[in-house]
Amino acid sequence: MTDLSAFPITRQYPAQHPDRLQLYSLNTPNGVKASIMLEEIGLAYEPHLVDIMQNQTWTPDYLSLNPNGKIPAILDPDGPGGKPLALWESGAILIYLADKTGKLLSSDPATRYETIQWVMWQMGAVGPMFGQLGFFHKFAGREFEDKRPRDRYVAESRRLLGVLDGRLQDRDWIMGPNGGDYSIADIALLGWVRNLVGFYEAGEIVGYADFKAVDAWLQRGLARPAVQRGLEIPARG
Repeated sequence: MTDLSAFPITRQYPAQHPDRLQLYSLNTPNGVKASIMLEEIGLAYEPHLVDIMQNQTWTPDYLSLNPNGKIPAILDPDGPGGKPLALWESGAILIYLADKTGKLLSSDPATRYETIQWVMWQMGAVGPMFGQLGFFHKFAGREFEDKRPRDRYVAESRRLLGVLDGRLQDRDWIMGPNGGDYSIADIALLGWVRNLVGFYEAGEIVGYADFKAVDAWLQRGLARPAVQRGLEIPARG
């Protein structure tokens, strides 16, 4: 049996199946990237719910896995060279799992880097902007009388939706037309767009109805069985 006892995270979240990839996450827009990817590629894994509302990412054991104190993170007992690998940052996890299994990321160098560019776009632009909009629109930002911060993120989120809508005008998925080439680029973005119009309730304020190609893409993605499963993993109590 695989021994993961050298990793302190396993004290906080004991592995019932140490031979499987361990997922430490919560089904937030970033967290579901990892769970959807794992469901899509069919790799055996064991999910552990990390309750960020209870500050569970700030314990010494969790910080030993991810010093940035965020979800998701993974511990793969069968990493490169057969040695365990701990990895954090959702974009890095997507690329690692794609490379490990040869799925959802093209081996053609040009297509590969084009796909990764869209993942980086989500990481550097869509996630931070949509998240700030959620704060200023739905949460504590409503207490601020000055609406310029909110309006800044509304305008930028709308611009980003326009970029995505333009990309999807002639294709079903970000990396390909005619129903093919679903990839980690789609997985990176699905949860964030879903959250923007769902949990953040920001569809009206950003004019989401104008972005018909984005919505058609979102509905295609949400219809995938692996996406439906991944959105609920880890299961909340």
